[in-house]
Amino acid sequence: MNRSLLIALLFITLHPGYSQKRDQYITRQGKVSFFSYTTVENIEANNNQVLSILDIANKEIAVSMLMRAFVFKKTLMREHFNESYVESDRYPKATFQGVFPDFDPLQTTSQTRIIKGKLSLHGVSKDVEIKTSINKTDNGFILTGEFKAAVKDYEIKIPPVLAGNIAEVISVTFRFEYEPYEK
Repeated sequence: MNRSLLIALLFITLHPGYSQKRDQYITRQGKVSFFSYTTVENIEANNNQVLSILDIANKEIAVSMLMRAFVFKKTLMREHFNESYVESDRYPKATFQGVFPDFDPLQTTSQTRIIKGKLSLHGVSKDVEIKTSINKTDNGFILTGEFKAAVKDYEIKIPPVLAGNIAEVISVTFRFEYEPYEK
């Protein structure tokens, strides 16, 4: 390889703009769902408008979602969720910021990793660990997983008369399909 080509390749790969584009991935239509099982009635909702950035150079992830973007089967469930429980007018977003230090972005087979971070919901931030499956695609990464969230941990108040209608622990699933971030 001639010297000028080698210098050009080094310049391109070491240039800050190149590194940033290569190491950051984004999804604007990530999917988060939750499920509450009780003997009275199951509650399920989906949000397909979740924003997430994956920084593989620093092995960090950030997630942000609007609580009003959750879609329910029944309009009344959505109303109660937004007005009485998560208080979407007062706390419009839920966020997560985390790290996964043992992630190998070059591995082509599926990886199962623990992402450690802070989940902020209803004005409360809690440290969480989330078991996540990471798959490399031709153009990016797919992260999927499931975790449990206790309603009381996020100071969501359930009136005693409705306590049997809502599970104390909610099952949350997610799927994020990342593509390279382009400014």
